[in-house]
Amino acid sequence: MTAPTITPPPTTVHHPLTLRALAEGLGSALGHEHRTRLNQDLAAVTEQGPTALDSRFPAAGRRYGRTRLPGWAGWHIEDAVRTRLLARLDLHATPLAQEATRRYRDGDAAERRGVLHALPFLPLGPHAVHLTDDALRTNDNRLIAAALGPYAQAHLDQYRWRQAVLKCLFTGIPLAKVAGLHERRDAELARMATGFAAERRAAGRTVPADLWLIATHDG
Repeated sequence: MTAPTITPPPTTVHHPLTLRALAEGLGSALGHEHRTRLNQDLAAVTEQGPTALDSRFPAAGRRYGRTRLPGWAGWHIEDAVRTRLLARLDLHATPLAQEATRRYRDGDAAERRGVLHALPFLPLGPHAVHLTDDALRTNDNRLIAAALGPYAQAHLDQYRWRQAVLKCLFTGIPLAKVAGLHERRDAELARMATGFAAERRAAGRTVPADLWLIATHDG
């Protein structure tokens, strides 16, 4: 009799210590009153589950601030708050992906950015790749940059990842924002980048200064 195949539960892309570092960075950026309020909000999520997010998730910017989060490039304080709220949910894989999808679908641009930043901190496996796909189809550079973080590095297939990197060149997003660029770049991406540069020069347009990061490949 063949033993049943046991599929291991999905894990987060980031190590749990990274979430702890985010929590500490957020705590340092918040004043005492806001830290107390955040602890209360997190406790409510633990007790009530997803329904506790209905008012708290959209209000994160208004309640905690929309300024940059020191030490976390591309992050705002509200992104870190939303990440912590989602990470407190006792859900995994498909149910958690459904909850993240609901917050993304019903949210404004800032809420969607918060969901995208949160993805590598959540035990989702590949179940939320559709969210990165959706963000990459937009013309919002904030969402595109957030979508190309560690979650996309881990779960986006090579074809879609190359197309996303090329979109960064078209839209002016610095390639330094693409997580795992050095590890995932390949000869096909170099070919595409070279072709892009040739088209730009033929049209009398400038070539992005950071194109060299992907225009050659040693492998």
